[in-house]
Amino acid sequence: MEIATRVRAIREDYHYAWSIVGIGTALRVTSNFVSQAFGVVLVILQRDFEWTLTAIVLAQVFRSLTSAVLAPAAGWVGDRYGVRRSLLVAATLYVVGMLLLSSINHVWQLYLYYSFLLGVAQALFSVNIPTTVAAWFKKRLGLAVGIQQSLGGMGGAITAPALALLISQTGWQVAFWIIPAVGGVIIFALLARFHGEPADRGMLPYGAVEDDIPRKSPGDSVSNKLRTQVFLQHVRRTPSFWNLIVIHHLGCLGHSIVLWHVVFYATTLGIGLQAAAWIVFAYTLTSVGSRFATPILADHFGSKGVMALAYTLQGLSIALLFWAQDPWQFYVFGALFGIGFGGEMSAFLIINRQYYGMGPVRSVFGFQHLGSGSGMALGGLIGALIYDTLGSYDLAWAVSIAASLAGTLCILFLQSTSRILIPDWEESLPAEAETAPAT
Repeated sequence: MEIATRVRAIREDYHYAWSIVGIGTALRVTSNFVSQAFGVVLVILQRDFEWTLTAIVLAQVFRSLTSAVLAPAAGWVGDRYGVRRSLLVAATLYVVGMLLLSSINHVWQLYLYYSFLLGVAQALFSVNIPTTVAAWFKKRLGLAVGIQQSLGGMGGAITAPALALLISQTGWQVAFWIIPAVGGVIIFALLARFHGEPADRGMLPYGAVEDDIPRKSPGDSVSNKLRTQVFLQHVRRTPSFWNLIVIHHLGCLGHSIVLWHVVFYATTLGIGLQAAAWIVFAYTLTSVGSRFATPILADHFGSKGVMALAYTLQGLSIALLFWAQDPWQFYVFGALFGIGFGGEMSAFLIINRQYYGMGPVRSVFGFQHLGSGSGMALGGLIGALIYDTLGSYDLAWAVSIAASLAGTLCILFLQSTSRILIPDWEESLPAEAETAPAT
C-alpha cells in the first residue's frame, strides 16, 4: 500500500515537460546521426569515390547553407502551423534523403540528396526541437536545456566510431539502407508523443502557476502569423537580435574548421581512420559536461559571461593542433576543445528567454541559425580551400582561433540580460491575437 501511494505521488508530481526533454533529445541524436560524423564521411567518400577534398566538403557547405537560409522559415512554419506538422515533413525528408544516398555514383547526387534534402530536414529539426523544449518550461529552463543539449550532443561520441564501423563492415550502400530504416522508425514513433506547446495537452509550462498567463497559440494560423510578425518587428529593434546572429556565425565558423577537417588532418599524419574517429569521441564526450553546465550557469548568472568564457576556451584550445602528431595528442586536444565547443552553442536558448520572455521565439532562433549555418559553411569551405591550395592546415587553424576570439569580443557588446527587452510587445496586437489563458 505504501509503495502504491509513493508511485501515485510521483505520478502527480511528474510534469510532461520532462518527457518532451527526453523525446527531443532522442530526436536530435537520431536526426544528426550522419551529420555529426561528417569527418568520417569525408575520409570514406574520398577513399571510395576518389573525389577531391573540396568537392566533398562542398556537400557539407551546401547542406549548411540550405539549413541556414531556411532556418528563419523553419521557425516561422513551426510557430504558424505547429511543430508536429513541420517535423513530420522533416522526418519524411530524412528517410528519403538517406535512402537515396545509398545509390550515389556522382558528386551531384551527393549535393542533391545530402545537401538539399537533408539540409531542409536539418533546418526543421534544428530550430523546432530545442525551441519546443524551451516552450515547456517557465522554471528550470537551464536544467532542461542542459539535459537536452548534453545528452543530444553525445550523438557524435556514438556516431563517429559507429558509422566508421558500420560502413567498413557493410559497405556504403547497405549502411544507408540500415540508417534510414532504423532511424525512420525511431523518429516517427517519437513524433507521436512530441507536443509543440503545453496548451496542446491542456497544461501549463513547468513551473507556471494558475495566475500566470501561459504561452498559448490562439488557435488559428492567421492569428499565429500576426503574432509572429508583430513579435519580430519588436525584436528586430533590439541591437542584441543582430549581434547574436553575428556571434553564432563566428562561433560556428571557428569550430566548423575543426569539426569538418580534424579527422582528415589526423589521417594525413599516418593515423588510421578508426583511431582518428575517436577524436570525435573525445571532444563530444567532454562537451557533454559543458553543454549541461552552460545553460544552468547562464540561467542563474546571466548568459554573457558564460558565453564569453566558452568562446575563449574554444579558440585557445585549437592552438594545440599546431603541435599534435600522435593519437594521444589529438585526444588531449579533443578533450580540451570539447569544453569550449559544448559551451559555445548551449546558451542561445537561455539568452533568448532572458531577452524576449515567452514570446514566439522559434523565428528568432531561426535567424540565429542563419548565422550559425552560414558560419559552418564558410568555415568548412575555408579549411578545404586552404588545404587544397597550400597542402597544410596551419592557416586554417589560425582563422579558426581568430573567429572564436572575435565572437568573444562581440559578446561583450551584448545588452544586459537582467531584464526582458520587449516586455510589452503584445500591446501592439489586436485583442483576438493576444495570448489567452489556457483552459
